[in-house]
Amino acid sequence: MAMGFGIDIGGTGTKGAPVDLDQGTLVGERFRIPTPKPATPRAVAEVAAQIVDHFPDAADVPQIGVAIPAVVQRGVARSAANIDPSWIDTDVDALFTEVLGRNVHVVNDADAAGVAENDHGAALEEHGLVCVITLGTGIGSALINAGTLVPNTEFGHLEVAGHPNAEKWCATSAREREDLTWEEWAERLQVYFSHLEKILSPDLFVVGGGVSKNSEKFLPLLNLRTPIVPATHRNNAGIIGAAALGARG
Repeated sequence: MAMGFGIDIGGTGTKGAPVDLDQGTLVGERFRIPTPKPATPRAVAEVAAQIVDHFPDAADVPQIGVAIPAVVQRGVARSAANIDPSWIDTDVDALFTEVLGRNVHVVNDADAAGVAENDHGAALEEHGLVCVITLGTGIGSALINAGTLVPNTEFGHLEVAGHPNAEKWCATSAREREDLTWEEWAERLQVYFSHLEKILSPDLFVVGGGVSKNSEKFLPLLNLRTPIVPATHRNNAGIIGAAALGARG
């Protein structure tokens, strides 16, 4: 078994686990620690080190993958969603490598989820253009063409139906904040996914995030020409994808 290690940093919790890279599954139960407040890069790196230390079997994993809610270019964060603004322009690869004492490869969290679904999940059999959308506090996106990740897409920030930031209008948080019914929310998702369909012409949509466990309540309400399916790995996708991308370096 080829083993990696993935860590997924979220606005409220940071979680991680060893990953069987051949099967795309967690090795044991994931370990979660609340994300510190303020969620500065060094404070979060120290939490990540605690998570790695929780798993003695991870001592021999040479490179850790870490998924963060930010655009990442060559290891440097270029945005900061739901974490402290001090992440912007921080060399996160270098900082986490220093704190964890081993090589760390940092990636965008939605990209990590997309890779997990492409390699071992809902998009495994699709060899064309796959668009993975994670619905949560915001909207994350991953675009994978013929198995190759196109990193740092930010389709949650598209202007849709006169709304300058799509995620504020149709993310899961918008449904909860405005107390929308599933049908009302699906009407917004219809507009959003139709827009994505128009500009991308993908072969498959995969919908992730915690709400995907309720996919039967809203996905059948959508009328698209593109097949749309729920994610397989749900909230473990970031860990699995981060481990895979970390192992690749």
